[in-house]
Amino acid sequence: MLLAAEAESHGAITIINAMATGKGAALGIKLWTRATVTVTNNAGMFKARNLSDPDENSRLAEVTAQRVFAHCGAGKRFGAVIETESNIPIAVGLKSSSAVSNAVALASFRILQRHTNNLDVVRMGVEASLRAGVTLTGAYDDACACYFGGLIITDNARRMVLKRFNPKGKPRVLIHVPRAKRYTRDVNIKPLRAIRSIVQIAHREALRGNYWNSMTLNGLIYSMALGYDASIAKTALDAGATAAGLTGKGPAVAAIVPESKRDDVLKAWRQYGGRIIDTTFNFEKAAVWRLTG
Repeated sequence: MLLAAEAESHGAITIINAMATGKGAALGIKLWTRATVTVTNNAGMFKARNLSDPDENSRLAEVTAQRVFAHCGAGKRFGAVIETESNIPIAVGLKSSSAVSNAVALASFRILQRHTNNLDVVRMGVEASLRAGVTLTGAYDDACACYFGGLIITDNARRMVLKRFNPKGKPRVLIHVPRAKRYTRDVNIKPLRAIRSIVQIAHREALRGNYWNSMTLNGLIYSMALGYDASIAKTALDAGATAAGLTGKGPAVAAIVPESKRDDVLKAWRQYGGRIIDTTFNFEKAAVWRLTG
């Protein structure tokens, strides 16, 4: 058996938030999470730590490894130590949980030398995320975008990929990240009932290829429902962004920006304080980086 495996998954931004309807869409971006899983002889003991942010709860990484080991019939014979590191801000809507569960699941399967298909790895991570309480819908859209890259539209309730796009061009993905965080457990889902029909329209338009319009519409209606000021997205659009809106449950706002308008949007956003991430689309699949035998 291998002693350790390291895997990487990327982050993503929201195109359609699935919380209101169970159907969503997300777009992979060039932020990353790496997970190293090391086998131990402490049967059934799984201990994780976040090297990038030690104060954050690492239960998701532990649950993910535990479920993979149990699935492979190794949970009663072995345990694991899991270490994660990432440049994805936590609890702001950039799919940090999906990236962690993907990376840990992939490394765990590889360390146990179990051959499985990519969707099974994603589903294992989704199940762990539900069990750990870090998602309301299973976040299948987020998990797929983080794992496969590209723009992926899904039915989360049925765990089905409905369509995939690789958006053309090389625009920048600018993300305004305020200092505040918002965890899934803090989200009040009652206001989301009122926006269900509009989100359904946005989802249908995304399937037709009008995903940038869908992203902007989604961001606007979720901002209203969840109590955010939509002015940051509007400022980006006024400065030349192709699309802009709240990502996930927030509070981060993402914008798709032509290279020629990058500096304009950056300048316009500086009035809001916080941090601005400048990245681009990701089309690379999650992968194992390192194996130790």
